[in-house]
Amino acid sequence: MTEKTVIIIPARYASARFEGKPLALLTGATGTTKSLIQRSWETACEVPDVDDIFVTTDDERIAQAVKKFGGKVIMTSSNCRNGTERVAEALEGLVGSADIVVNLQGDAPLTPPWFITALIDEMERDPDVQMATPVLQCDGYTLNMFLEDRRNGRVGGTTAVFDLNWDALYFSKEVLPFTDKAYATDAKTPVYHHVGAYAYRPKTLARYVEWSQGALERFEGLEQLRFLEQATKVRCVLVEGKGRVFWELNNPVDVARIEGVLLQNGWP
Repeated sequence: MTEKTVIIIPARYASARFEGKPLALLTGATGTTKSLIQRSWETACEVPDVDDIFVTTDDERIAQAVKKFGGKVIMTSSNCRNGTERVAEALEGLVGSADIVVNLQGDAPLTPPWFITALIDEMERDPDVQMATPVLQCDGYTLNMFLEDRRNGRVGGTTAVFDLNWDALYFSKEVLPFTDKAYATDAKTPVYHHVGAYAYRPKTLARYVEWSQGALERFEGLEQLRFLEQATKVRCVLVEGKGRVFWELNNPVDVARIEGVLLQNGWP
C-alpha cells in the first residue's frame, strides 16, 4: 500500500548570504520572471503521487507571495533555526497524518522530480530507513564550480561521503573527498553533491527538535549533521542527473547560473 506523502518547502526571509532569497526573481527562457519560491513550488508540483504540498515560513511577505501564485502556506515561528526544525513545526500543525514527509528546500528550483521520487521509493522499499537524502555524482563541470566557489571564499554546494551501505559518514561545505586530479567537463569524479532534499519518518522528525545542536552542525551550518551526531543513520540515495544541471541558489552569483540553465533548456 502506497504511503501518504507530503512535501513541505521551508522558506525564510533572513539570510546571512542572501537577504530575501525566496523572493529573488529568476527570468526564464521566454522572459517570464518568477520568484525563487514559486519556481521551487512548481518543482514540487512535478513530483508524482504526492498527497499535498505546503510552503512553511515565518515571514508574511513570503506567505503573501505564495498565496498569490496559488500555493498553500503553514505559518511557523521565528524560533526555527533551520529548515528541518521548520518542517517539524509545520507538521505539528498539519491536519491529517503523513507516513513520509519530504523537505524540499526552497532554494533548489532545478531539482528534477525523479530525485524526490527516488527518496520516496527508498523509504517505501525499506521501512528501517528513518531518513533519506539524494546524492549526485559530480562531473568535472560541477566539481570545478565547487572549487571556484571555495577559491573565491564562497560557500557553494554541499558534498557527502558515505559507507558501503550508502549510509552517510559526513556532509560538508568543503569539497570532500580531497582530489588534486584535473577532470574533464563531462568526466565522473569521486565527489558527490548532496542535493538539498530530505525524506523523514514523522517520529524521526519529531525527535530532531528534541535534540540540541551539536558542534558539527554549528561549525558547518548543515542541519542534517544533527542526525549523525545523534547516531541516527541517514541513507544516501544515488540519483542520476540525466543530462540536467542541478544547482542551488546559495549566493547572489547563483541567480545568473540558474537563469543560464533555464535559458539553455528553454524553460519558461
